[in-house]
Amino acid sequence: MQRIGLGYDVHRFAPGRPLVLGGVKIEHDWGLEGHSDADAVLHAVTDAILGALAAGDIGEYFPDSDPKWAGADSAVFVRHALKLAGERRCRVGNCDVTIIAETPLLGPYKQAIRENLAKLLGVDVSAVGVKATTNEGLGSIGRSEGLAAMAAVILTGGR
Repeated sequence: MQRIGLGYDVHRFAPGRPLVLGGVKIEHDWGLEGHSDADAVLHAVTDAILGALAAGDIGEYFPDSDPKWAGADSAVFVRHALKLAGERRCRVGNCDVTIIAETPLLGPYKQAIRENLAKLLGVDVSAVGVKATTNEGLGSIGRSEGLAAMAAVILTGGR
């Protein structure tokens, strides 16, 4: 059996915070505003896994109203979604991520993000795609007010 899930996350830029995408620290003057570490890539991947399981969304498991998750490493969220997948005898077949941002330029970081995602998801790096694009100057992302990430995950196996 195969199940597909889609995830999307968006955060605005904020001063005084590190920028972390896919678990990789990105050199930039601004980080992302959020309750946890605001890693939009890992949030989108978490939602994609949960979506493939028809198991709700990240906010149901890790609400931003719970102080327990303040500053949390978003890898915790992915690991929890993977635990739920494992309980249903599912595993990640592949993952594809698109990051939408005018700034910073992400080309130099894509391979590191890809490798980190592969390690976190327990798959070969050949099963993970990472792309970066801009919003062509349109909307809040185009004005460099923040960035967004989309993810698709295929789970295989299951019951």
